[in-house]
Amino acid sequence: MTKGIPSYIFTKIGFKALQANNPYILLMLILLLSPLFLLAQETPVKQPLNIAAQRDSTQVPVSELLPEVQIRDSIIANNILTDSIQQTDSIVRDTVPKKKKGFLDDQIKYKAKDYQKTVRSENKIYLYNEAEVYYQDTELKAGIIVIDYDKKEVYAGRIKDSTGTLTQAPYFKQGSNIVEPDSIRYNFDTQKALIWNSRSEQTVGGEMNVFAEMTKKENDSVYFLYEGKLTTSKNLDDPEYYIRVRKAKFVPKKKVIAGFSNMYIADVPTPIAVPFAYFPMSEKSSESGLIFPTFGEINDRGYFLQNGGYYFAVSDYFDLAVLGDYYTNGSYGFRTETNYAVRYRFRGNFNFRFENLVQGQKGFPDYSRGTTYNIQWSHSQDTKSNPNSRFSASVNLGSSRYYKDSYNQINTGNFMNNTLSSSVSYSKSFPGYPAVNLSVTATHSQNTNTEVINMTLPTLQASVERIYPFAPKSGIKKGFFQNINFQYNLRAENRFQTTDSLFFKKEMFETAKTGFRHSIPVSTNFKIMKYLSVSTSVNYDEVWQLKTIKRNDYDEELGEAPIDTINGFDRFGQYNFSASLGTTLYGTFLFKEGKKIQAIRHVIRPSVSYGYTPGFDQYYDQYIANEEGDVRDYTRFEGGVYGTPGRGNSNNIGISISNTLEAKVVDKDTTATEPKKITLLNNLNFSTSYNIAADSLPWSPLRVTGGIPLFDNKMTVNFGATLDPYAIDNSGRRIEKYNIDNGGSLFRLTNANLTTSYTLSSKSFKGSGIDRKTDNTSSGGRDDDLFGTNQDFSDGRMFPDDEDEDEEEEETKFYGASLPWDLRLAYSMTYSNANRQNEISNNSLMFSGNVELSPKWKVGVSSGYDFKNKGFSFTQLRFERDLESWRMNFSWTPFGTRNSWYFFIGIKSSMLSDLKWEKRRAPDRNL
Repeated sequence: MTKGIPSYIFTKIGFKALQANNPYILLMLILLLSPLFLLAQETPVKQPLNIAAQRDSTQVPVSELLPEVQIRDSIIANNILTDSIQQTDSIVRDTVPKKKKGFLDDQIKYKAKDYQKTVRSENKIYLYNEAEVYYQDTELKAGIIVIDYDKKEVYAGRIKDSTGTLTQAPYFKQGSNIVEPDSIRYNFDTQKALIWNSRSEQTVGGEMNVFAEMTKKENDSVYFLYEGKLTTSKNLDDPEYYIRVRKAKFVPKKKVIAGFSNMYIADVPTPIAVPFAYFPMSEKSSESGLIFPTFGEINDRGYFLQNGGYYFAVSDYFDLAVLGDYYTNGSYGFRTETNYAVRYRFRGNFNFRFENLVQGQKGFPDYSRGTTYNIQWSHSQDTKSNPNSRFSASVNLGSSRYYKDSYNQINTGNFMNNTLSSSVSYSKSFPGYPAVNLSVTATHSQNTNTEVINMTLPTLQASVERIYPFAPKSGIKKGFFQNINFQYNLRAENRFQTTDSLFFKKEMFETAKTGFRHSIPVSTNFKIMKYLSVSTSVNYDEVWQLKTIKRNDYDEELGEAPIDTINGFDRFGQYNFSASLGTTLYGTFLFKEGKKIQAIRHVIRPSVSYGYTPGFDQYYDQYIANEEGDVRDYTRFEGGVYGTPGRGNSNNIGISISNTLEAKVVDKDTTATEPKKITLLNNLNFSTSYNIAADSLPWSPLRVTGGIPLFDNKMTVNFGATLDPYAIDNSGRRIEKYNIDNGGSLFRLTNANLTTSYTLSSKSFKGSGIDRKTDNTSSGGRDDDLFGTNQDFSDGRMFPDDEDEDEEEEETKFYGASLPWDLRLAYSMTYSNANRQNEISNNSLMFSGNVELSPKWKVGVSSGYDFKNKGFSFTQLRFERDLESWRMNFSWTPFGTRNSWYFFIGIKSSMLSDLKWEKRRAPDRNL
């Protein structure tokens, strides 16, 4: 017999005696069983208690029955819960039993708003209204919760409010997984659960929502779904679309594997279906996987598959996407795209695109075959990574016809700019005194019309900080001598000029030009009579070249004067002197009190400069140019990177006057204590020069430039004009005669230009400024949409999610309407009269605008009008519709050589971005 039995019997019989209310029986039982009781006290092992045997007892406090058990309102200790659910085995053993481990490893905390009821006869706890239970990493909230200690389970469900509506649906969270069902049944021991009408947000940012009529939780990482729905819709109660799965295995934050699945739109089944499906749902920002291609048809290439490939999530630092196109006429293309980033150090992206283009049918006259390519690279360094060195790259180079012939994008902005440019640079500074700065740069500039490419590979620049040899070690530098300073600059270039067909071929490097330029400027500045500022400088330049030329006399057999190229080091040096004198004059005109305009201030900054450059005739030779025996001068440094030595003295006096005009007006704000300052004239500049050493025409044309701000500086009108004091002859050449002496005016207007741009929106009238997010510079285009928006069909970010989703929605106002809009204007006019043509060579207005007809509808237009040619310039119409989880876009260029249209509708979420339909008509490449 075990030593725990007497204690059990004593408790059982003693409890019955208490029920009979007979103290004599109780005393007799104590005397008879006391030896057994004393024997039981010999072991310190705590014995399990059979609370279940007391279910038929009266409501006696548990603390009286079990003095060693402490029960609190919100916490039940693990050992108490273990004792309360274990029942004593009736089999008698001779050995001391080991204490069984309870099914709970931690404390359970619970609470409820209305009541918490413990029913000992059922061994259950009932929680009602805003009930909450917490156990380890598990959190459960619901309208009603029942904890069953016998079955080791918890039940949760909804309750009805005063109107009979079911409210307070369960909220179940285990770790980072969240499920919101109608009801749930959960076992603490096995951690299995049955969930009815559950929904769960999965993937990074909660892109995918998972619904199921019934869910069986097998363990922490596996769920089985019955009649499930998968959608990215934000409307969880009535999603506008979903993918129905009959049966599925669901691994939270990782994947869903389903059988037959098909799409429903507005609860209507569609023929979009698959026999089985796999949905990756990783917590990582991206995972490797296939990229589904786009299919369609183009008139001159046939049917196609575009932008299909594979995405490689290589690491947390960079990724890679390999995409390809194929057309039934034999054309094909492929692209590689990668993004990389290291936090606090650098980030960038690299794209390479190649297309093999076939036009027409083989054997016909219009058949042609060619290739195009494009390379884009962007790299930026975090300024905090290394303050003394920096590397950056902005590359956009390739075939000149890429943006004209590519079927994978319509980049009108780049097509019309006609220029591709690139720059890759590394700079490093060596602190100290004097500091030294060093930079190496590779640049590229390409004209897509002429197909001419100019490239420097590389450009080296070095400079030494400005040194003041006579300045005091501390204090302010004063006077002529203390302000004397000099520095050293070096610039070296290896320059190429080539064409598309010779790019990076042997012929390109044979025409390379290399040069070095050393510059040492020495300057100083000082004051005269407190108000006149004087500055003087002497600059010495020395140019080194590795190639020079030699012109030979005319050869009758060759019919020309041959030129020899001489490889080897050669140099020339030149110097110049300059000085300037300037001051600032202020004039203020005051108005009478009570006037809106209180004062006008006119600031004049006149300046007179002098420059002298001697002639360096020692670097020039002569040769016989033709069979007539004409003798001409030349220098062996012709064609060099940094020009040729100056010939003939240059003795120039320059005159310039700068003007600004400002006003003080009464501020509309009555609480302001100071008048408001406004600018009437940003600048009005006059400049000309006189060459003392010139034999004729010493005056240069007068140049006038200025700018007028309008609409609180939101718009500036810039203008310029060139005024020539000399007349011209019948052939248009300037003659040694003033225009006024030739029967004309004092100056002859040779050309003039006026430009202005203005951007405004509905927010401009609310004082919140302009909010314009259009940017087409990712491939080298404009930073606005005056040439329309770029359409890169290979870029999955072409239709991103709403950028305003994170903003708080404004409260809807009745009997009122607000249509957000924006408008950009750009006007340009040029007048030409250099040869008495007296014509406006350019007069055009460009405009672009967008209007949000509703929070989900947006229309836009980009166009322009050429007043000279009397016709519209490039025009694009845009329509966008936000369909909650979907986006619809239609762009149309109705006329011109870029006549085309494009329609797209697809899911906004990047996870299901392959669920889309697009149709387009590309521009006619032959035009």
